[in-house]
Amino acid sequence: MNKALIGVATAAMSASGLAASFATETVGAVPAGWTCGVTGRGQPHWAVVADPHAPSGSGKVLQQDGAGTFPWCVKGGTSIANGFVEVKFKPMRGREDQAGGVVWRWKDGDHYYVARANALENNVSLYYTESGSRKTIKYVDAPVASGAWHMLRVDFSETRIAVSLDGKRYIEVDDSHITGAGAVGVWTKADSVTAFDEFNAGATAP
Repeated sequence: MNKALIGVATAAMSASGLAASFATETVGAVPAGWTCGVTGRGQPHWAVVADPHAPSGSGKVLQQDGAGTFPWCVKGGTSIANGFVEVKFKPMRGREDQAGGVVWRWKDGDHYYVARANALENNVSLYYTESGSRKTIKYVDAPVASGAWHMLRVDFSETRIAVSLDGKRYIEVDDSHITGAGAVGVWTKADSVTAFDEFNAGATAP
């Protein structure tokens, strides 16, 4: 699917896709229906926290402030083979990493795609995770300010994957390592303390 077709398909599905602003969630708890964990080792801590500056205006965001190899939190009941996933994220602190990402075609904590943006490295990157091992597909330099909200979006159709940050497309490649439908969610790395808001995802026809 070319760029124009990806854009048309995702625009058509945006209104009917899954959306989460965490407005009705309990502060201090994992959002209802979400499952959180880590690929590798560590003790990640995912919870809804109060944030008067949340982009959604809800006053609440989902935050990861623990540490682990690759912490993730996925929305239960989602199964998307072709579609989009996007989220607003704010990298706040971290000595090793200040990253925010999204996962899709998530089968389990050891098998999924992930795209992330990193404020310490000022780049956007695309990976696949297989048998718990993260493999790099592509890195691209991009401005990622710490302490600021950004929008990360991935459009995926069959083998085509397009990654955009703040409305600009940085990566577009073909990759077939993870196929079929899977869950969608958010992701961080190492000691990143990152907030997430306005999570959206939806399915499209290939």
